[in-house]
Amino acid sequence: MTTRMAIVRLLRWDKPEGRLILMIPALWAIFLAERGLPDLPLLGVIVLGTLATSAGGCVVNDLWDRDIDPQVERTRNRPLAAKALSAKVGIAVALVSFLCAWGLSFYLNPTSFWLCVAALPVIVLYPLAKRVFPVPQLVLSIAWGFAVLISWSAVTGTIEFATWLLWAATVFWTLGFDTVYAIPDRDFDRKLGINSSALFFGSRVPQAVGLFYLGTVLMLLWLGLVMSLGIFYWLSLAISTYLWYRQYRQLTHFPTSPKVFSNLFRQNVTIGFILLAGMALSVL
Repeated sequence: MTTRMAIVRLLRWDKPEGRLILMIPALWAIFLAERGLPDLPLLGVIVLGTLATSAGGCVVNDLWDRDIDPQVERTRNRPLAAKALSAKVGIAVALVSFLCAWGLSFYLNPTSFWLCVAALPVIVLYPLAKRVFPVPQLVLSIAWGFAVLISWSAVTGTIEFATWLLWAATVFWTLGFDTVYAIPDRDFDRKLGINSSALFFGSRVPQAVGLFYLGTVLMLLWLGLVMSLGIFYWLSLAISTYLWYRQYRQLTHFPTSPKVFSNLFRQNVTIGFILLAGMALSVL
């Protein structure tokens, strides 16, 4: 593996679904807050900012877990775990990523800028949560929620009631899809003494994921009523609700193949874009 390819893999640019799934709530927020076509330079800053931040977060996660990842089947080939890159290179890549995000943040208004500052310690410390907190996916969900708060306030300069509804929907959604993502690692996590929501809920994982998706739907339903969104939004929410319900039904049959869970995770990217299309068409 060349150094360039190792850095690409360290940043997870070879797995775009992980980058897109962070970008989606930010795009939800900017389209809804603008209630129309967003300012293109601001849209560009938000898109690039989410890419830089999520890349930096991935590197920080791998730095914290470089001694754990070699013991987990899904992560043992990550560049730092496989010693394809040194920790010093990882630190340098993380710093460059966060410096890029920091530079972009100066385009934002003061409210959004300070929300970016507040998000940083949550992103950096998230990997430690799995060592001390029984449901570390909640910490990740809060980190994801900053994408909504930053993007919405970048348009309006304020945080509104509708913003918090979208934030809550994002938190519930992230809890759902990241719990699904964690299921294949349960045996490894248990042996290593690592916490996850997939372990915490045990045999009730399908029900927990179903409740998280239900919470997402209820928050998005409330949001649509508060903002008086149009038919395209409600159609996209109906499609998304059906797809989430189908995921819940699949989980209740206790699939064992890791591919099933990765497919369910990737399906959430599609669901996110379906909702984004509905939001955009309802406010244009």
